Amino acid sequence: MALFYEEVEGDDPPVLLVHGLGCDHTYFAPQFAHFARRGHRVVAVDLRGHGKSDKPYQRYHVQLFANDLAWMCAQIGVEKPVVIGHSMGGVIVLALALRYPDVPSAIVMVDAPVVRPAAARAAMQRFIEQLRGANYREAMRGYVSNVLFIPTDDQERKERIMQEMSSAPRQVIVSTLESEREHDPTEAGGGLAVPGLYVAANEPQPRSDMERFREMFPEVLDGKTVGSGHFCQLEVPEQVNAMIDRFLAITLPA
Repeated sequence: MALFYEEVEGDDPPVLLVHGLGCDHTYFAPQFAHFARRGHRVVAVDLRGHGKSDKPYQRYHVQLFANDLAWMCAQIGVEKPVVIGHSMGGVIVLALALRYPDVPSAIVMVDAPVVRPAAARAAMQRFIEQLRGANYREAMRGYVSNVLFIPTDDQERKERIMQEMSSAPRQVIVSTLESEREHDPTEAGGGLAVPGLYVAANEPQPRSDMERFREMFPEVLDGKTVGSGHFCQLEVPEQVNAMIDRFLAITLPA
């Protein structure tokens, strides 16, 4: 199993960037550049089934991706990274921290559906059935356009992301969504043993049920961007980067 990653050398703590479903390592380009300028070692990975990584025909699920990240960190000597995940990537980094508490030094979840609102969970099955149908690409484009963006977001970026996500392998998308629908973020047992930050986008419908999220993970700090849809790390990177910088300054001051 080969995982593609882009890397720049630097100092500790290293930063590991984990993209969302149907995306790739370039979806953290502003953060890759930001943390490289600040002197960190930075690694941006393509998850299994995505980008330039291998895409075996198999069942895809959150814990599989988390296992891959733990394995990759050991293989390339990334010790105690700050692990930053967007969307499903945020769900994965939380699973990583819960199952492998000795791997990360801190985690950041960017607009991640960690605890899906009831309405979103109910809609997932209908969406999965649409993706199984003949109009997979159209269903994906409709979802990306109608659910992941707000009117003020950059329209050229929106069109590019719709094209890229609708071109992702159907089997990877459907299999992952099926497992994510039933995913319990606490199934690994125990609480969060490392500092955590949740950054929400400025969307009409929150990606995660924050009331339940705070009940489950009261130690996690949280913030919200202004004027950005789901891809806030691309739309307003200066806001996202500033929140992460402050989070690291107060939790990992050394």
